[in-house]
Amino acid sequence: MQRPGAKGVPFFFVRVDQAGTITKRHSATRLQFARFGGACPLWNVHRAFETPGRFLRQLAETPDGVRYFCLARDVSKPGGAFDAPTRRYAIGLGCEVSHIEALVYGDGMDTKAAFDPIGISCRICERRHCHQRSVPPLERPLRVNPDRRGVLPYEID
Repeated sequence: MQRPGAKGVPFFFVRVDQAGTITKRHSATRLQFARFGGACPLWNVHRAFETPGRFLRQLAETPDGVRYFCLARDVSKPGGAFDAPTRRYAIGLGCEVSHIEALVYGDGMDTKAAFDPIGISCRICERRHCHQRSVPPLERPLRVNPDRRGVLPYEID
């Protein structure tokens, strides 16, 4: 895929378990992956478990403004014995949106439409008003107002 003189599309690849933990990662793009904990819950790779056997397409934008075309699907690995549990994963594959024309899965995608805002992980995400944030960011001060109730129990400065 990256042979000198015959370069292909630079992809990222990620495998996520049902708990949301990244168990395998490779990237030839600028996309960064969470090293600890789970990946951004707004990423389509997490929804792949909800729609078994189907490919999910997503146009996503990271906080640094880079736009990606993301493809996700669930996969199952039998345990090898009759009574062994089946391991289920979601696979994510994608590239920067500038390469979407080279992919059949990109057919019909409107790259002028709104892109889903995704981050790397909640701990380092800069987005202040995410409705799916699971933990507060590490680098931002928080305010707690006991007389106000919102999506989050705190406000991010």
